[in-house]
Formats: sequence, structure tokens, C-alpha cells
Amino acid sequence: MIGRIHSIESFGTVDGPGIRMVIFLSGCPMRCLYCHNPDTWDPKGGDPMTVEDILNLYENARHFYKKGGITVSGGEPLMQIGFVTELFEAAKKRGIHTCLDTSGITFNPESEGLMDRFSRLAASTDLVLLDIKHIDPEEHIKLCGQPLDAVIAFARFLEKKKIPIWIRHVVVPGYTDNPAFLLRLGQFLGTLKNVKALDVLPYHDMGKKKYKEMGLYYALEDVKPLPEEKAGEARKVILQCMREARNHCS
Repeated sequence: MIGRIHSIESFGTVDGPGIRMVIFLSGCPMRCLYCHNPDTWDPKGGDPMTVEDILNLYENARHFYKKGGITVSGGEPLMQIGFVTELFEAAKKRGIHTCLDTSGITFNPESEGLMDRFSRLAASTDLVLLDIKHIDPEEHIKLCGQPLDAVIAFARFLEKKKIPIWIRHVVVPGYTDNPAFLLRLGQFLGTLKNVKALDVLPYHDMGKKKYKEMGLYYALEDVKPLPEEKAGEARKVILQCMREARNHCS
């Protein structure tokens, strides 16, 4: 199977445990207002590569990845779920730790055929970095152009499959920094038994130049980057609500 590869980072340190090879796939149905990689949106973009091509690159530098593995990101990697599945299955046969960085937006529990594909992928996935853009359904559509339902259902699916997840959430001034939204996010995460880490990231505008080069409108032109300490404060709120939700559930 051929995958459309946007780029490959050979020394990733923030996309899962240890040092990792990070493969960024082309194609994404989301249109997040703060996306800094609009060049990954086109599903026909990138370069064609096979599973063997990628694993050969990994093996050539395997000594760097002793405590790491492979992470597949995007774009939205689940737009190429067949390719990701074949890659992860082949990687597991070689004893390679597999990690998926996704928004979960393509998940659909109403489709039996798609659920079979997700279950097959889950069987060879060690960790999921789940990016929850917004916890409010209406605000999620405003921010990303897609409904929230699939993301929530995917999180529940991963819990049922007992796959560990690291949550990622970007704090965007005027969009996701409302304390009420942070509280609700924490309450939801507190109901999941498989959350192992929480990364709360500050909004940045480093994608502005790329939008200009591509002739695209940047919707957050007047939104200033969020100081890191503000993201830290938001993380404390979410964590506190998680603990309270877990105590309530127990």
C-alpha cells in the first residue's frame, strides 16, 4: 500500500515517549482556525512511500530509537487508515513502539465496516495522542469546521480497547481559554480511565507566513500568541476538574 507522506522528522522528542521517527501524512478534513500546517490539508499532496520505505529509514537509525518508536501524525493520519494499519502491523512485528497522533475526527461508530478497520488498527497501536480541539459542540464547529461527536466517540472507543491516550489541547485566546470550557474538558477527561498524560499547549501564530505564501486567509490575524504560563494555568484547571470527576465517579 502506498501512503502520501508530507514529511518525516527523524528525531522527534515531543510526539510520544523517547526519541521517535515522526511521519506526517497528507490530508485533513479539519480546518482549524489556528492550524499552522495548511500545506498538509491536500490528501493528494506529499510524496508516495511504501511501508517498507519507511521501515527501512527507521532501521537505518534504529540505534537512536531504543526507547522510542514510530509516531504517525498529519494532517489527519486516519484519512489514510489502511496505510497506517499496515505500517503499525509491520512495525509491531519488528518490536517497534507505535503511536498515533490524531483528532479522531474520521471515527464513525455507525459504520460497521469502518469500525472493523478501526479495531484492526487498535490491535497494533500502543499509544494515541488525542488532540481535543474544543469541548463545546457548537464552538468545536466554529473552531474546526467539523462536529465534536466523532472525537468523543473515538475517546470512548480507545478507553474500551484499553489503549493509553495522551491528551493534547491548545489554549487559543478568545476561543478555548474560557474557564467554563476548561472545566468541562477536565470533567470529561476525568471519566476516561485511559488518560495517561495531559499536554496543554499555548496558541502561537507561526503559521501566518505559510498562509500568506499559499494565498490563504488567516482567520486569527489579530489574536496574539498565548504566554506559556497561561497555558500552565489552564492545565491546572483541567487537572483539578479531572481529579474531582474521578473522585465523583469512584
